[in-house]
Amino acid sequence: MDIRPILSTLMRHKTAAALIVLEIALACAIICNALFVISDRLTQIREVSGLVEDELVRVQILSIGNDAEQAARTRSDLLALRAIPGVKDATVLNQVPFVNSSWNSGVRLTADQQQSTLSATTYMAEDRFVETLSLKLVAGRDFNPEEYRDASSLLDGLTGDASVPAAIITRALADKLFPGEDPIGKSFYSWSEQPTRVVGVVEHLVRPSQMGGPTAREYSIAYPLRPHYNLGGNYLVRTEPDRREEVLAAAKKVLLGNGADRIILDENSKTVEQLRREFYQGPRSMAWLLGIVCVALLLITALGIVGLASFWVQQRTKQIGVRRALGATRGQILRYFQTENFLLASIGIALGMLLAFAINQLLMGRSDLGRLPLYYLPAGAVLLWTIGQVAVFAPARRAASIPPATATRSA
Repeated sequence: MDIRPILSTLMRHKTAAALIVLEIALACAIICNALFVISDRLTQIREVSGLVEDELVRVQILSIGNDAEQAARTRSDLLALRAIPGVKDATVLNQVPFVNSSWNSGVRLTADQQQSTLSATTYMAEDRFVETLSLKLVAGRDFNPEEYRDASSLLDGLTGDASVPAAIITRALADKLFPGEDPIGKSFYSWSEQPTRVVGVVEHLVRPSQMGGPTAREYSIAYPLRPHYNLGGNYLVRTEPDRREEVLAAAKKVLLGNGADRIILDENSKTVEQLRREFYQGPRSMAWLLGIVCVALLLITALGIVGLASFWVQQRTKQIGVRRALGATRGQILRYFQTENFLLASIGIALGMLLAFAINQLLMGRSDLGRLPLYYLPAGAVLLWTIGQVAVFAPARRAASIPPATATRSA
């Protein structure tokens, strides 16, 4: 089809054409970035934690006063928890995934390094840490019995020759610290001037919080440090998925029965799946909100195209009748309006792509969002082209149904 008559007609309706072009451009820019943000948030929600989430419950306990026997009572708590019917294993941790705070420390590769290479989260791992969380070791080994020590001795002041000789790290952290190398046997420095040697690597273990952004979600280190219940107060109990509520209630009773000077934090004592669901409530809500915005924006754009096309059909009724009288078929009239819409949409999409990158740069400067991948642009373009063609079809069909006799009527 010759597009020169179409361009000539559009030049006589510059304001209306410019408005629809701007509407499409704005829609393209917002939709491309919204789809990117939705995809990013869904990736966060679906991230692999490394834990056997559907088998774990968390009980958080708080001591009312000072407990001189907190280490011994922690050992007693664990024995009692592991004796509950249906319990596979239990451990105590200074922190758990899917909360909004975390223990972190800088990691250096050499003793004389002034600035940390990165910040990693610190898990204090009791003897049954790997088994209870069901972490997958992909290299090296678990901690040996002689490598464990009491966490309180470290926190009382780790200086000089004091050290944590061994650590288990995640594969993501190993790839960052020792790219292309076998991390087993490699050393790093964190809490002291003495090196810590990597003895094992787990496939996944997420940080408790979003600190550091998506790329640092698995910068996690587990040390062979036995925490007592006053270091975070987190007991994790592993059981069958269908017995979690039963075991959670039993675990609360056991812990309260082992000392009246402690309280259970009921709001924080729940299944790990519940912790995860609440932790990602914000990204989930944002994804839904942006999805609704995209649908509303597409609907508004479609209505704008329908309104403009209907207006132009009304304005050009006599002209269309003349074309029909000169031999133009219904199909040619229909294609005329569809081509006209396609040209306007193409101009709007081209401008929208430029605007999309500008919006993405603004978002990158104010959030942890990355650079907009190029494949979102053709996806947005195809979506808007499709919406445009669907929206213009009804007005174009009405135009195609105008009879040739209309050309003989007076204005």
